[in-house]
This record gives sequence, structure tokens and C-alpha cells, in this order.
Amino acid sequence: MDIQKLINQINNRTPTILGSKNFSKYAVLLPLVQVKGEYHILFEVRSLQLRRQPGEVCFPGGRVDHSDEDERYTAVRETSEELGITENSIHHISQLDYMISPFGTIIYPFVGFIKNYEDIQVNPSEVEEIFTVPLSFLLQSKPEIFQVRYKIEPERDFPFHHIAGGEKYNWQLRNMEECFYYFEDKVIWGLTAKILKHFMEMIEESGEDLP
Repeated sequence: MDIQKLINQINNRTPTILGSKNFSKYAVLLPLVQVKGEYHILFEVRSLQLRRQPGEVCFPGGRVDHSDEDERYTAVRETSEELGITENSIHHISQLDYMISPFGTIIYPFVGFIKNYEDIQVNPSEVEEIFTVPLSFLLQSKPEIFQVRYKIEPERDFPFHHIAGGEKYNWQLRNMEECFYYFEDKVIWGLTAKILKHFMEMIEESGEDLP
């Protein structure tokens, strides 16, 4: 074995998340719009005809295709397709912290401004409706937070005899935090609420006053 060649190969690679090649990758956009001179966040309600999560509140977005240039491109492409707007109408796009879900997915969130909010014509095959929530409302409305506990169930043929502790092994359990925001008759929760909470915390930490 050529140790120097191996060292060079390791040094020249870009580290990633172990096992991420087996994860599904999605990109979403948190859209900011102006409504009557005030900044709002736009949300979608997923079409009731969709197989997955019909009727749930979400941000525009979707799976990262192999043909996509990068995750930012995916977020813009999906937003354009779902809201019936041109890609050029989405401005000032910035990346937020990406998320690894316990369900085998990596989500890459972005925030961007959409011009001419009134020109939106949603794709009815994907979007049931859209609605906006004023930033001023969200800054004053803290989410309700609940805990979801994981349960570990090894397979029947799990080789307990090969590990210290055997069947009495002390598995490290953890809770998953679920956030809920409420606006009029809408409930925002799940990954969408986590992204929203992250963005609102960024605004609060910046100390900026938004109109």
C-alpha cells in the first residue's frame, strides 16, 4: 500500500456527513413578500390530491434532482414551478442552516424575496392554496413546543450476544422537539415550523426592525 498516496487522497477530499449518500436531499425556500408595505412570510397548503402529506402547511420546495446545479437551484426551480412565477422574480437568496431529519432526509432551506406577490398563480396539482403571515405577528408569537420520544426496537435476530450488556444494553434515547405555530385557522408544524423558528431567531438576534 502506498501510504503517501492514501494520505494525499484523504487530505484532498471534502468531508461530508457520514452516510449522506443514502439520504434523500430536499431544498425549500422561505419566501418573503411585501403585502401593503409590510413584510410577510408566504406559506403553501399542499394539494389535497397529493399522496404525501396532503393539506399540510409547507414552504415551496422539493427533491434535489441529479440534473440540478446545486440545492439553491432546486429551491428556486421548485418555487417557480409551484407558485407559477419566473425564477428571475426571486431575489436576495441566502442559505439557512441545513437540517438532517431522523427519517433519512437532508433539507437545505433558503430564504428569498419574491417580487410582485400579486402575480402568483399556484400550480393546483401541487398547491391547494397560499397564505401569508406578517413578520410582526410571528415576532410576537412564540411557538408551542412538544417532545416526541423515540422508541428503539432491534430486529428479532439482533446479535445481542456480541455487545457488552447484551439484551440489557443501555440504549441512549433522545427526544425530538416539535414546534407549533398558529395563525387564524392554519397550523404550522414539523420541519416547516423548525425552519421558521430558526429564521425568526436569526431576526431577533440581528436586532433589526422590519417594516
